[in-house]
Amino acid sequence: MPSVGIVSLGCAKNRVDAELMMFQLNKAGFQLKEDPAMADAVIVNTCGFIESAKQESIDEILELAELKKEGKIKTIIVTGCLAERYNSEIMKELSEVDAVIGIGKNADIAQVVQQALDGNKIEAFPDKLNLPLDGGRVQSTEQHWAYLKVADGCDNCCTYCAIPLIRGRFRSRKMETIVEEAQRLVKNGVKEINVIAQDTTRYGEDNYGKLMLPELLRRLCKIEGLQWIRILYCYPDRLTDELLDTIREEEKIIKYIDLPLQHCDGKILRAMNRRGDKESLLQLVQHIREKIPGVVLRTTLITGFPGESDEDFEELSDFVAKTGFERLGCFAYSREEDTPAALMEDQIDEEIKNRRAEIITEQEALIMDSWCEQQIGTEIDVLVDGFDRYADCFFGRSPYDAPEVDPCVFFTAPERKPRSGEIVRVRITDHIDCDLTGEMVE
Repeated sequence: MPSVGIVSLGCAKNRVDAELMMFQLNKAGFQLKEDPAMADAVIVNTCGFIESAKQESIDEILELAELKKEGKIKTIIVTGCLAERYNSEIMKELSEVDAVIGIGKNADIAQVVQQALDGNKIEAFPDKLNLPLDGGRVQSTEQHWAYLKVADGCDNCCTYCAIPLIRGRFRSRKMETIVEEAQRLVKNGVKEINVIAQDTTRYGEDNYGKLMLPELLRRLCKIEGLQWIRILYCYPDRLTDELLDTIREEEKIIKYIDLPLQHCDGKILRAMNRRGDKESLLQLVQHIREKIPGVVLRTTLITGFPGESDEDFEELSDFVAKTGFERLGCFAYSREEDTPAALMEDQIDEEIKNRRAEIITEQEALIMDSWCEQQIGTEIDVLVDGFDRYADCFFGRSPYDAPEVDPCVFFTAPERKPRSGEIVRVRITDHIDCDLTGEMVE
């Protein structure tokens, strides 16, 4: 059988989609190649969220097009959010592409690949709600950690965001299938599960009639062998006391909450079709910290949204200082076609947007540096990811560090060599930038 390689770009949710497609390809008999350049057919599972992500997807396709011209690969298939968003435009602009399919066609990926290899040009964009949410997966992360997608789509309709256009309405998976999938992952060696969705806190509202994330988490905690459960993408309006109590009470749930706030100014938030203001969000952060002592909070912010004045930005900077988020990402607003914000007046100059994002990022670096200083002398658990032969030490992640977005912990192990996937105790002795360093203790 021919071989297939997959390049999956963008978010963790897209990565899970790629893993589901890999299972279908494997089931159909295709050989899966880790290096796409060594495959007959290459699938580019694209991101289409913001301009930089779209450009990354296009650049990847163009690089593969060169390999195709050289005869190293035979076929290029484009899937994912960029394909769903731009449909037939992709093949018109990129003639080297052999197939473009929307997310509703993912279940038929094996047939699409075979047809493309047979010399057919394929474009297919069925209902996006046909996107498979359940099924077997070929895990592409390290064996000891994985993402667990509990829902897809979004009903929040933030004015800057194209996700509802691309992914459709919010839809939760059945709890039983989620738990069964988690059990399979743990049986295969997973120690840490990262629960994800476009809006994780809304889980269950559509098919159970109420917010069911606390109940799902309690069921996941009963899985023998699962040690860490992390919750990502929590919408602030649905961060209930029941959920906070569940996080505090269940030992397996990491005391880490990813809470994308985007801004703090009430006027800007209303323009974003989000609720709250600086005072209410400060109260929310304080409430979380009171309910869960020692919790680590992550957020994301947007600078340069239409109408953001110098005073609004100064308020945002003051908010960052007062909240002291241990983890924070800041992005300049991306003007996306077909979104309400793209049509708003008072668009901000690109240079100003980017400079404001840089200022918040620099400000957060100082906060994280101070937090790292406070960790010196403490002992923390670390999930071992591997050995860095250049630094001559082991590395892994603490409960404070989500995979692929947060810092790492680098440590020596004088007594014995820990195994990848093992959770060890590390005494923190220093830090390099935002990465903690230390020594493993028995």
